[in-house]
Amino acid sequence: MSDESARHHSLTRRSLLGGAAAAGLAAAAGLRPAYRIPAGSAAATLAPPPDFPAGIPLAQQAFRNWSLEIVVENVWTATARTPDDVVALANWAHQHGYRLRARGKGHTWSPLVLPAGADTSRTVLVDTTTHLTAVSVRGGSPGSVTAQTGATLDTLLARLEESGLGLATTTAPGDLTLGGVLAIGGHGTGVPTATENPPAGSGFGTLSALVTSLTAVVWSAADGRYVLKTFTRGDADLRAFLVHLGRAFVTEVTMTAAANTRIRCQNWYDVNVATVFGPPGTGGRTLGSYVDRTGRVEAIWFPFTDVPWLKVWSVAPDKPLFAKQLDGPYAYTFANRVTEDMSKLLGQIAAGGGDKTPVFTKLAMSIVGSGLIVTGTWDVWGWSKNSLLYVEPTTLRIVEAGWAVLTSRANVQRVVHEFHARYQSLLTTYQNRGSYPVNGPIELRITGTDPADGPLLSPARVRPDHPEWDTVVWLDFATYPGTPGATPFFRELEQWIWQNYTGSYATVRPEWSKGWAYTDGGPWTDSSVVGGTVPAAFDNWRTARETLNSYDPSRVFSNAFLDTLLP
Repeated sequence: MSDESARHHSLTRRSLLGGAAAAGLAAAAGLRPAYRIPAGSAAATLAPPPDFPAGIPLAQQAFRNWSLEIVVENVWTATARTPDDVVALANWAHQHGYRLRARGKGHTWSPLVLPAGADTSRTVLVDTTTHLTAVSVRGGSPGSVTAQTGATLDTLLARLEESGLGLATTTAPGDLTLGGVLAIGGHGTGVPTATENPPAGSGFGTLSALVTSLTAVVWSAADGRYVLKTFTRGDADLRAFLVHLGRAFVTEVTMTAAANTRIRCQNWYDVNVATVFGPPGTGGRTLGSYVDRTGRVEAIWFPFTDVPWLKVWSVAPDKPLFAKQLDGPYAYTFANRVTEDMSKLLGQIAAGGGDKTPVFTKLAMSIVGSGLIVTGTWDVWGWSKNSLLYVEPTTLRIVEAGWAVLTSRANVQRVVHEFHARYQSLLTTYQNRGSYPVNGPIELRITGTDPADGPLLSPARVRPDHPEWDTVVWLDFATYPGTPGATPFFRELEQWIWQNYTGSYATVRPEWSKGWAYTDGGPWTDSSVVGGTVPAAFDNWRTARETLNSYDPSRVFSNAFLDTLLP
């Protein structure tokens, strides 16, 4: 079956959710472009903000996060055309008791922009994606890129490539704003091998650690108003802004960029899960062995299946003989659409047919195997972004939880094995009760740490008291929205994660954009984790909080959730 034929026999994500809505999976309306009602229109249902700055476009819109678990149907959204517009908005908000929230692409699960059910009557979102998108590149070894925070990674990486530059690692989706990625410490996967000499300026932790300067809107006590202020690496306060969780509004950043490299990605679908996630020291094609060999690997495994999808990247200056050359990103078209059979099964699962889950996950993984063959993408090669970017906006929207485990390179396989064993054990316990709480994949990625002079709130920040912890294993697991039993399953697995990776072996931090702090009421609801466990996981938590508060004492850049997390 040709790839083009496969396209005609598949459904888009929008069609899937539209067909499954009656079965309770999700509302298709959540995937349509949000409406826009200009201020002053007779159709507006919200009271207009008083004395709103003249000349800045304002409209009533809906806000919806990636999984549609946070939906605010009516909130004012301003469109900032320049950084000075953001300054004007901040001073207006300060004078009138309003709050501002930066709005990017909304590809997040967390309540850092807007919490579910929050009172937004005195909140204005600020769209960064329409005008705050300028990008300029400076060549060199290393080079640099200066970009406004509404620019997407797709745009940023394309501009870098034009100048012979790139990033050693990056997020799998490219349709993310730079500001959003940096605010939460976004990352890719990859560490340098023992024999590798990466180009100057390469970074293997979060993208936030690559920032050398930034400009933010901050309160000036001397001026009695909000102003633009630029921070450089010589400013200790910069470290609090590099991962700020939405407690600041950054308008522009400058980042280091390395000489671009050609990357090969081999996709494997032939190694048993018991081997990939096997105990340390057992040998064979374990995840740890790939880290040792190439430094760059991701494992995607659906429950109730026998083999994971292994993506193994390696530096390859010359094209391997049988590799397919990529001249653009997003090669795995089969992974970003949903077949009619998958749509039908998801509808049945959402309607209470959890026992269909193993059939669904096996189908999902079989589509990976056949898709790699049909599209000829089991072995691809090209400039870095073309194999690193592979998740498109059309992919099915799932609920995802995530944690970062800091450990030593030698203990990567131990971390992976223990996680998989506990996941499988808990899954079996639920299955024996007739419950199938997860039908999405686990995704495991490995990166380096961020330096001590880097972002204070980065999940990958190095621990000064454990310099041997030079590696981060990112543990993510997913299911589809509304799956019965998912929340208790996530809660139990999270509690085990916090308890298991401790002592001289490892430590845990949340992945900010994903779900964490679970109770039976959902993510971000465990007050002991939000107010105690999480702050204790960061050695400079208090410094970061006090710095951010000092530059925004009126909490213009905050919301109800951040008032609890970073009071």
